[in-house]
Amino acid sequence: MKSSVKDALAASGAEIVDLGTDTAESVDYPDFAYKAIKLLLEKQCERVILICGTGIGMSIFANRIPGVRGALCHESYAARMSRLHNDSNCLILGGRVIGPGIAGEIIDAWMNTPFEGGRHAARLAKIEELSQGVKDLHDK
Repeated sequence: MKSSVKDALAASGAEIVDLGTDTAESVDYPDFAYKAIKLLLEKQCERVILICGTGIGMSIFANRIPGVRGALCHESYAARMSRLHNDSNCLILGGRVIGPGIAGEIIDAWMNTPFEGGRHAARLAKIEELSQGVKDLHDK
């Protein structure tokens, strides 16, 4: 899956920074997600793509981090809408769930769809505000 993702990104003209594993052996995916998300939050990149078996573990990890808007996508419509309405900055793919062709379509849609803004920007602001309120409750 990773080589297919890299091919699709190269076709889009994106700069690729590969922080992942190069073996088929089981790894602790949060370690790899952390490296990518750290670059995102340090503004060393605008977006990241995370891959694990189903994408669920990466999605859970990514969306616990303030400022990350991770979208687990299994088809291109969801990828497009995640950018258009949610300004997703983290695409998550399940390498055992989708094939290379679908992954390429998803990446193409995600990379080439701008954020629409407008009412969606207000909703994202509300998500941040409400998330902070939940964090405050949790910290009590």
